[in-house]
Amino acid sequence: MSTERIENGGSSIPHRVGAPTRRDFLFRAGGGFGGLALMDLLARDNVLSAAPNAAATKAGQPRPRAKSAIFLFMDGGPSHLDLFDPKPAIQKLAGKPLPQGIERAFTPMGVSDNPILPTKRTFRRYGKSGIPVSDWMPHVAEHVDDIAVIRSCWADGLNHVGSVCQMNTGSILAGRPSLGSWISYGLGRANEDLPAFVVMLDRPSEPPGGPRNWGTGFMSANYQGTQFRDGPTPIFHLNPPADIGAEQQRGKLDLLLELNRLHAVDRSHQRELDARIESYELAYRMQSAAPEAVDLSRETAKTRELYGLDEKETTAFGRSCLMARRLVERGVRFVQLYSGSGSAWDAHAKIEKNHSGLCRSCDKPIAALLGDLKTRGLLAETLVIWGGEFGRTPMSEKGDGRDHNPYGFTMWMAGGGVKGGRILGKTDDVGLHAVEDRIHVHDLHATILHILGLDPEQLTFVNGGREENLTMNLGRPVARLLG
Repeated sequence: MSTERIENGGSSIPHRVGAPTRRDFLFRAGGGFGGLALMDLLARDNVLSAAPNAAATKAGQPRPRAKSAIFLFMDGGPSHLDLFDPKPAIQKLAGKPLPQGIERAFTPMGVSDNPILPTKRTFRRYGKSGIPVSDWMPHVAEHVDDIAVIRSCWADGLNHVGSVCQMNTGSILAGRPSLGSWISYGLGRANEDLPAFVVMLDRPSEPPGGPRNWGTGFMSANYQGTQFRDGPTPIFHLNPPADIGAEQQRGKLDLLLELNRLHAVDRSHQRELDARIESYELAYRMQSAAPEAVDLSRETAKTRELYGLDEKETTAFGRSCLMARRLVERGVRFVQLYSGSGSAWDAHAKIEKNHSGLCRSCDKPIAALLGDLKTRGLLAETLVIWGGEFGRTPMSEKGDGRDHNPYGFTMWMAGGGVKGGRILGKTDDVGLHAVEDRIHVHDLHATILHILGLDPEQLTFVNGGREENLTMNLGRPVARLLG
């Protein structure tokens, strides 16, 4: 049997052509284990994880403008008419029906002919850009030169469950992956010791639809959002019992993983098992990294004051905002914060009382987050999104409230290459319909993905033999938002 030589770093080893020998096996196995070690080291140094998921994306991805995103979700639908889109016409038409020429709109109660409700808010122009903001958001108003106000958003849902679902997944029907899951799937983790996607609620109540809003739909469960709790213990059961050391904990986990892998050999189609195995590993790694990441006691008294952590009204959302800054600082890709979780912004009645309290709870923390990110040089690489599932109608409901309005409402973005100090789009004279540069939820999602370096059409997942994407091929990035 003939022989040939294989070069090996300047030396050579004999290799018999034909059946492999024990020496061949040991040489190749050694090289393979070395490759595994190298892959692990590269992953820990974020050399691999910083690149888009090759299975999820194709060539020609856009240049990333941001590394992370924070979505400030006002659950229930904030009133654009009382916050960022002043309409003098509703003051003049107070108590009167919609004027002729304004298209009537379906609301949850049918076609509303209720009289127009004026706003009691005072609007002032702020910053060099002179963007008007109401007196409900005086702290956020100080940052308008970093904010792009989008006044022409629109969506498809009328009620909370479908509308919250669409703002999170792209569809009013449940069962599709969430925005954060697509980002986690497309980009992977930048920090192997923390989740790629974190969700925080400021109240015990969940938003309509619950965890499906940060779920993975038809994707593997390992891309779902990890919920951090409000309070001093954001992550339950993170610390092992005092009588179990690190070596014993590692041994228990290794045994569990081996049993799971043996069980998975004949069940490769069950993706949930792979996700469970990965969750155990992530939980173990988090035991060393997460306690430091969520320990707000490490922050200075000045920072605590900035976020309002010691003020009753701002404690909960302030803690979430500060946590979000700490998480993106450590490489978490997508953080979603719910203000008024459980549809608290849903002001069908007593909008003055409702919005006054909610704005006080989030205005100062949001402003602190924007300022803190900018001071630390993180705003340029962090996209911040503000908004709810829809806006409110100019027509009154129950005398002193406003109904749901998906036809025209306001959201805003800051950081991440977004050109601030500008207003995009327009609603009609009374703020009911978006009439200029209309931007659908699909377009918002496409823009967010684009800013993070993901092509919304090329970021796909094969489900039942069909390539799916977040926007269902219906959204396009809004170029005018980008600087």
